[in-house]
Amino acid sequence: MEIKTNAKICVRLESFNHELLTSSCQKIVDILKATPLNSIGVVTLPTRKRIYCVLRSPHVDKDSREHFEIRVHKRILEISYDTEVPIFDKLSEANLPSGVFYRICLS
Repeated sequence: MEIKTNAKICVRLESFNHELLTSSCQKIVDILKATPLNSIGVVTLPTRKRIYCVLRSPHVDKDSREHFEIRVHKRILEISYDTEVPIFDKLSEANLPSGVFYRICLS
């Protein structure tokens, strides 16, 4: 009787473009479907919204202002797998677009 040990990897993805982020998550899931995994799940985190207020003119009319906003969309992929499977090799093969920041952490 063999004892299998389970390990867990979290991949955190961040992007300004939500469509690019969703397609990147789907791309990673499609790559990992070919490997024998215990489970894989996508968790959507709240979107962080930053609003910047800028004066339109530098000297006059302080009531005239413009507002700009940046939204940061985030997802976490939780991957539970057997330790004998080379998951890091599969994740390094994923060629993600340049607008997506990702971080891999073991837990």
